[in-house]
Order: sequence, then C-alpha cells, then structure tokens
Amino acid sequence: MARFLDTFRRFFRPVESGGPEHIPLLEEKIGYRFRNRNLVIEALTHRSVLGELKPGEEGITYERLEFLGDSVLALVTTDFLVRNFPEENEGQLTQKKSLLVSQAVLSKKAEAIDLKDHVILSDNAFRGGVHGQDSIQTAVLEAIIGGIYLDGGLESARTMVEKVVLDDVDVILDHTDHVNYKSHLQEWTQNRFKTYPRYRIRSTTGPEHDKIFVIEVRAGNGVTGRGRGKNKKDAEQMAAKEALRKLRRIH
Repeated sequence: MARFLDTFRRFFRPVESGGPEHIPLLEEKIGYRFRNRNLVIEALTHRSVLGELKPGEEGITYERLEFLGDSVLALVTTDFLVRNFPEENEGQLTQKKSLLVSQAVLSKKAEAIDLKDHVILSDNAFRGGVHGQDSIQTAVLEAIIGGIYLDGGLESARTMVEKVVLDDVDVILDHTDHVNYKSHLQEWTQNRFKTYPRYRIRSTTGPEHDKIFVIEVRAGNGVTGRGRGKNKKDAEQMAAKEALRKLRRIH
C-alpha cells in the first residue's frame, strides 16, 4: 500500500476532496472496510492523474474496477428484484433493473455519500469540477463495488449494494423523476410499430467539462422528441419523455 500512497499522496486534498485519512470515513459510509487499501485507492482514482505522474511512477485508474462493478451491480440488483418481486414477469423486472442501475439513480446515491469528496484527480480536473459530474460519480461508485467484490467476495458486495443503492427501492420506483423514459418509449414503439426508437445528436455546446447535449429521437410514424442534458444519457431520457408525451396524445 505504501507504494500507491506515495504515488498518489500529492493528489489527495483537504477534507472536501478526501485523502488517505478520509478513506475510513468513506468506508463508514458504504459499510465496508477494505483489507487491501490499494483497491479502494484504485477505485477512487480518475484518469486525469495519469498525465501528471513522474517518470517511473505506476498509474492506476478506476476503469477496470468500474467494468467489473457494473456487472456485479447488475447481478446483485437482478437477484434482489427476482427475490422481492416474485409476481412480476421478465419485462417488468427488466424495467425496474434498468431504472435502479441508471446513471440518474446511481449519481444520486453517490451524492448521498459525498463520493465526489473522495475522488482522486489532477489539479486541472479538480478545478474543472470533473469530480462532481454525474458520469464520474457513477463510474467511481461502480468501481468501489468492483473493488469490494475483489476484496471481500460477492456477499460483501451484495451487502454494500443493498445498503447504499437498494436501500429505498420502493421510493425510487414510485418517484416519477426516476422513470426510465427510454425503456418505456422502446416498449411502446415495439408494441405499436414493430420498430425501435432512433436517437441522434443534434448539437453539443459548452466546454469539455461542462457540455450540453441536444439529442433528437424519432419514433413511430415520424414522431420526434428533443431533449437537453449534461450527458448523452440524460438528453436521450428527455427526448424520449417528449416523444412519449406526443405519442400518447396522438394515440
């Protein structure tokens, strides 16, 4: 662990951005203590750090653990839904799972534990507010899940996911802000028109760290919806919401 701490110590910041002394605070929030602290450091490290390493220093980022954590999260969530919603069919379970593991939900879960305060990143990325972006917070949360899986196994990962992500499933499923409009639009167009919605980017504006995407979706008999968002997923959700509103008014 000392090797990694020596490498990344200069990227740790005061309380607002975390550091080795703040890892126990994060562990308390997620309900899991890492035996291998290298894994939690890896899970928290943004790729911006790589450009500022000195010659000979070893670089690690959260991408590989994010890849693993995404699959672990999907498995745990699917298992949770099958056990807790025994009367629902595959399509209904799929919609619930898609919502629960969506960026909209995961980013709010990350915010609830102040995860952005623990992300390890370069000075430039920090000044640019990269650690506060929904996509980054979601990725780091998934990386932590992957790290817990490697460190303590599936049951440890399950406990953490149920504590942090699935603690208020009923509230999330009932809250319209979390409706997965893309999933609903796809189901609608498949049932009514035997086709799939088609999304395309109309424009992007703003600096790299704070872009605004405008996306258009075409569904059914020429019905279109347009949405704006700070990432493509959010813009697609808003475009799908508008298209659904139009379709329901027409049909």
